[in-house]
Amino acid sequence: MLESYSRAWIEIDPDAIAHNLEETQKLIGSTKIMAIVKANAYGHGDITVAKACQAWGIDFFGVSSVDEALRLRQAGLQENILILGYTPEEHWHYLHEQNVTQSLCSYAYACKLNDYAKSHDVIIHAHCKVDTGMNRTGILYQPQEKHFEDIVRAYQLDYVQADGIFSHFPVSDDLGIDASTFTKQQIGLFNEVLDRLKDNGIDPGLTHLQNSYGILNYQDLGYDYCRPGLLPLGLTSDDQIPIATQPDFIPILSLYANVSVVKWIQPGMSVSYGRHFIAQKPTKVATMSIGYADGLPRLISNQGVEVLVHGKRCPLIGNICMDQCMIDVTQVDNVQEGDIVCLIGHQGKEQVTMDAITRSAHTINNELASTLGARVPRLKKR
Repeated sequence: MLESYSRAWIEIDPDAIAHNLEETQKLIGSTKIMAIVKANAYGHGDITVAKACQAWGIDFFGVSSVDEALRLRQAGLQENILILGYTPEEHWHYLHEQNVTQSLCSYAYACKLNDYAKSHDVIIHAHCKVDTGMNRTGILYQPQEKHFEDIVRAYQLDYVQADGIFSHFPVSDDLGIDASTFTKQQIGLFNEVLDRLKDNGIDPGLTHLQNSYGILNYQDLGYDYCRPGLLPLGLTSDDQIPIATQPDFIPILSLYANVSVVKWIQPGMSVSYGRHFIAQKPTKVATMSIGYADGLPRLISNQGVEVLVHGKRCPLIGNICMDQCMIDVTQVDNVQEGDIVCLIGHQGKEQVTMDAITRSAHTINNELASTLGARVPRLKKR
């Protein structure tokens, strides 16, 4: 029997990360992997995941912000780190002090960064972001508007050194005709930028374009790096979305909680706020020590989501509370206080997936994993 660590806890299997990286590498040939560990590695624990990736041979990490980059540096990781998002001016000193690469989210931003670097007589390393269709950050390069001269100027700055260039896919997860046409157009636009830079005597540096679904559906495009976030974790955004490949990923995260109370209720008695569950027959109810403050979405209340108790499936009943929720364990013998409930993972011969929770909450695995509460400890699987 698994031992209880806390009222609710997450277990991470770092050994599975190596397997998932191997599966990813099979899809991309000689392209290297830049492991994206932003948002605490999508809620899985950035240091644990990054160190497992490092041990496998990853030499480049992607994060969203400077504070995430500093966490990796403070944990002893000296590999390359790219900040994919915006860094405010008051934090620019960390870029050269900690040898962190900044993405250039616009030409105007690049110029301001260059002015700062010049005034401090330092070189700041950067990757140029090209907007081929996401319309979020980056220098525009789309059929309707191509700001190629701004890309060239970004490469010509004296104190910002553009060591690489990248773009991002918004619909690489969709194999439909419209979406695949759009994605292929983005690939063409990105390649066009690379060719034009070379024609102008400019070395683009490191190139990277594919996110997780870009890897799954467009495989080996021949760039220097790809940027999987979910794949090393053994996840996709939604297991029911068709993909062009069949990798054998292993989810590295399991979620557990304790049973705190077990009681019988009679017909007509209700459970939890709102009285949305009313017993139709004698029902054995177990209370779990986990709730929406721990990241369990309240939206999945009364949706038939199942968890595992003694290796048997039991439905959630009633509205999920901030710190607790209830399950129907009528069909399970000998349930008692302190028993362990598996909400994501394996117990006995059964498995419950993150994807089942996510779909009931009408969202994607990216969001659910990233919002699992900070008060839920992340522990290495024993």
